[in-house]
Amino acid sequence: MKATVYVTIKENVLDPQGTAVQGALHTMGFAEVESVRIGKYLELELDTNDKAEAEARLKAMCEKLLANVVVEDYRFELEG
Repeated sequence: MKATVYVTIKENVLDPQGTAVQGALHTMGFAEVESVRIGKYLELELDTNDKAEAEARLKAMCEKLLANVVVEDYRFELEG
């Protein structure tokens, strides 16, 4: 089963990396960019066919390692 995990900084948390990228884009002539938020994209292959188990395990992975739940949000999708 393939899992796709998206981790993003919470809306109320400052994103200095995103601000730096926005500034660089403006410098390069892309003035239409109003804001940038930086995140992570992960793909995992899970050795299970049990969707409920996969969801529970993914939630545990995200909360223990893949996301800092204090400042980041996460979501995931399962295929297969």
